[in-house]
This record gives sequence, C-alpha cells and structure tokens, in this order.
Amino acid sequence: MSTLNQFDVVVIGGGPGGQKAAVQACKAGASVLLIEREAAVGGECVHRGTIPSKTLRNSAMTYLRWMSEFEREKRGARCSSALSALIARKNRVTRAHEEYMTRQMQRNGIVTWRGHASFVSARELLVKGIDGSQRNVRGSHIVIATGSRPRTPPNVAVDHENVLDSDSVLALPYLPESLVVLGGGVIATEFATFFAALGVQVTMVDKAERPLSFLDPELTERLICEFERMGGRYLGRRALRHVEFDGVSRVRTELEDGEVLWSEKAFCALGRTAQVSGLDLSKAGLQLSPRGTIEVDAQCRTAVESIYAVGDVIGPPALAATSMEQGRRAIRHALGLPGLDARGAVPVGIYSIPEIATVGMSEAEARASYGACVVGRARFEELARGIINGDERGLLKLVCAPDGRKLLGAHIVGDGATELVHVAQVAIASNADVDLFLESIFNFPTFAEAYLVAALDVLEQRSAASRAA
Repeated sequence: MSTLNQFDVVVIGGGPGGQKAAVQACKAGASVLLIEREAAVGGECVHRGTIPSKTLRNSAMTYLRWMSEFEREKRGARCSSALSALIARKNRVTRAHEEYMTRQMQRNGIVTWRGHASFVSARELLVKGIDGSQRNVRGSHIVIATGSRPRTPPNVAVDHENVLDSDSVLALPYLPESLVVLGGGVIATEFATFFAALGVQVTMVDKAERPLSFLDPELTERLICEFERMGGRYLGRRALRHVEFDGVSRVRTELEDGEVLWSEKAFCALGRTAQVSGLDLSKAGLQLSPRGTIEVDAQCRTAVESIYAVGDVIGPPALAATSMEQGRRAIRHALGLPGLDARGAVPVGIYSIPEIATVGMSEAEARASYGACVVGRARFEELARGIINGDERGLLKLVCAPDGRKLLGAHIVGDGATELVHVAQVAIASNADVDLFLESIFNFPTFAEAYLVAALDVLEQRSAASRAA
C-alpha cells in the first residue's frame, strides 16, 4: 500500500528549469521534492543537449585551430581519428556538470526521487520507481519541468544508427563521410556546421529559403558562405517525401521534387515536442494547447492555481537560460516572494560555426516600428583580434533609432558572438545611447572593440546627416 508524502513544492523534471526552481524553493525555506526519471539531474540540457553538443564543438574548434593548413585539407581523416578523444572529453564535462548539480541539490537539502510521475489530482502525484515501487506525494505547489523530446515525422524512419535524431547523433562512434541534415533550425544548423568543419560532406535540406530564417539575413548570409567554404551545401525551399536506410550501407533521402540524396548517415532535426507523455494532465484539470504545449501566464502558472510549468514544455523560446529564469520566477510567485523580472530583451545564442548571437530589435523590426533606423557595422577584418584569430569574416551590427542614438538591437556573427552579445544586452536594458561605446575604452586587441568601431560608423552617419541638413 502506497504512503502519502507531503512537501511544500514538488518539481517534476531535473533539467535547468526544474533544478533552479527546486533550489530557489529550498533557499526560501520550503520543503522540496524533485522527481527525475534519469539516474542524474540535468535533463536533456546536460545529458543529450546543450552541454555535450557545445563541449564537442569547443573541442573541435580547439583541435582545428592547431592544425596546419596542410592538415586542414585532410581534416576529415584526421578528425575522424580524433573523434574518440572529443567524445571522451564531452563525457568528462557532462559527468562534471552532473556532479556539480547533484552536490548543489544535496547542499540545499532537496529530496530527490528517481521515477516517473503522473497526476492523481491537482495536488497529488503517483511516482513509479524504476524498481517497480509506487509512492504517492502531495505538494502545495507542483512545477512541471519535463522538457521536450525530438520530433520525428512519419516519413522519416529514425533508427538511431543510420537515421539519427538529436539524442543519437551524439553517440556516433566515428565521423561519416557524408551526412544529410533535415531541417534549418538551431539544432540542425549547429550540428551541420560542426560536422562540416570536421570534414564531413554535409547537405542541409529545409523548406525555408535560408537556415535560421528568424535571424537578420545579413547574419545568415555570412553563415551560409562559411558553411559552403567548409564544403557544405544548403538546399532551401525543398520538402521531404521520404527518408530511410537502404538496408545495406546508405540512407536514401527523397525530396518532393523527385531528387534523391544518398548519404552514409542522415540527421533529423525537425523540431521538438513537449515531453508530457504519461503525466495524466487531465486528472489535474489541465489540457494541452493546440501546439501540444502547456499554457501558462506571465508567472508561469497554469490554468490550475497550484500548478506551474517552465522550460521547453511551455514552448518557445525553449532556451536553457530562459528555463532557469522561469523556474525561479514560478517559485517566487508560488511562495509569495518579490518578483525578479528580467530586464530588457532576452539574448539568443547559436553555437554554429561561426557563432551567432542577437538581442533586441532587428533592422527590419526597427524600420517597421520607427519608420527608419541607423545601422552601424564593425567587420572583424577591421579588428586586430579578428586577424589574429583568423576570423576576418565576422560582423557586429548595431541597430539604432532614426536619430542614431538610442540602441535598439545588436546582431553578431563570428568568434565569441555569444559572449559579446551581453555587452549590448546590458546597454539596451539600461536604455543607453550608442554613444556609451564611444565614451568607453576597450582592451586591445579584443573582439569587444567591435562595439567602438560600429558606434563610430553610426557617428559618421549621424554627422553626415547633420551636414546635409
């Protein structure tokens, strides 16, 4: 017979959102239970997503930088032999992050159960352990942070050996000679450019005209140029008919227009869906939205007062950073603590090769809102650091209001983009003028100096307009 346990807060899922929600609740003095199906906390982010993929990318970039020009011409063979070392480092980093998160949970006194949770009512859950045991738990507040899983359309026969998804692609024992990537979103682009940099013949296929179509076209244009320079190919405005392993040695990708692509492996990156299977949400009084996500208000509270939801399970932007903030925000609201509203726009970082990051308004959005805008550019070929790093094709772009003063957005492609973007994020949150960068001294040689160069470009346009008037 199951025993009813009682906690102030019960969190389902130990990914970024769930883990931060649990820690925030404990620090506020609440009793907390975290339920996780995996052997360790971290969720998809740590085990199969952000941490392992970014570690592989970082290791590969380090390896490639140290190769001579002659070796780069033969990078496919050399990198294939080095893949085992890259995978080994990825595993070490993943384990280290798992251990850190576990210690943090223990240090804060968070109780952890391993098992699968399903709702009995709006405040009660049934937890089935991996050993077959069953326990009931009641929570004054329940946070759903179960994340997402790869979406596999019926016309793509994912077998995790020849046709891969974002979980199984990280388990490749060797580099294939050729790879067809299905999709043009963030995950597709990151892996496509990663494999192309290591010498794999990569072809991306997507319905959109260009990959990452939500970004400023100036950024994606440079991304495509770099991708093609590495030997990659992007097929835009193309729809899939069927993808399957031929049963012998190759994957057959048939497009709607009749073209057939043959490759050693295929990688399906056609989005993700909320992981809600088995939760029995209806017993809690919850229903999924038409998009298959859990709908929440600004405080991440669902239609049921005692239940909150955070992270991928509530839909876009589905970033680790936003999931963490949502977890903290939900708990603070649930426990009646002062809110911690994030200031300014949320930055987006894409760990492709080259890196891309953006924050605030795009040039098109600024023109739609203000009727016009002033854009300042800093090309990395103008920076000593760009030449030192061999990244002369990078770009930092500042979008300003029509007066050429108020900073509205920043868009970066090139080395360090995901770090550089936070300078603009803080400036935008502070309602700073672009002149802030003119009045600042940046270390030399650095990529951050691009802010000064771009601001000088804005100043020159401002001065020209003033003279013309």
